[in-house]
Amino acid sequence: MSIARSAIVSNMDDQAFEHVVVFDESDIGARPGILLFPNVLGTKEADFIRAEMVAALGYVVLVVDMFGQGKRTTRADPDPARYMNELNSDRALLRDRANAAHALLKGMDGVDPARTAAIGFCFGGRCVLDLARSGADIAGAVSFHGVYQAPPFPNTTITAKLLICHGWDDPIAPPDATVALAKELTEAGCDWQIHAYGATGHAFTDESVNMPEKGLAYSANADRRSYKAMVDFLAELFG
Repeated sequence: MSIARSAIVSNMDDQAFEHVVVFDESDIGARPGILLFPNVLGTKEADFIRAEMVAALGYVVLVVDMFGQGKRTTRADPDPARYMNELNSDRALLRDRANAAHALLKGMDGVDPARTAAIGFCFGGRCVLDLARSGADIAGAVSFHGVYQAPPFPNTTITAKLLICHGWDDPIAPPDATVALAKELTEAGCDWQIHAYGATGHAFTDESVNMPEKGLAYSANADRRSYKAMVDFLAELFG
């Protein structure tokens, strides 16, 4: 096995986006493709490492740039959420960028376009849900400590199966938002499941986060359990 990374630049609305594809160079067959949507900070090393873990399972992983080339932040920035907030205020643009990334993935060498899925973390969880809400022909999607509120416009029929990995004490997605998501997906006739982890807040897969006073903290147990749930979910989709 030889896991490789390669940057891919795409264009949309006269703006360049720099994605990173992660794959096993030794596997020459057509494999399922997985979109990985990062959190509020945009693409970064932690996402590439996570993508390498998923690629080692036999998938081609596209780490998606949702903000645009060079538009990245850190938690030390005065406004680390500025690029995310631009998309949060324009959910149609968010939807269109996510669908453009899916089209890019389906056209890549080594990807079986009939077998694709998406995973996303925090803001990336919102992205995978909105991708599914748009009726994209992904087989399934996994949201890790995502954001659940539906966009302010009607959705298309959801055909993707959904796995929601959720920290029950998440202040960004409190119980009423989680129940509202379950109600939305049930009314949509979606095949969904929610795994809720007790004594767990937001960002539980992110080892760099340690702000328990704000409800944001890494949880080794929830990280391990949710990753295993994702592995099993993807195997069910493509096994």
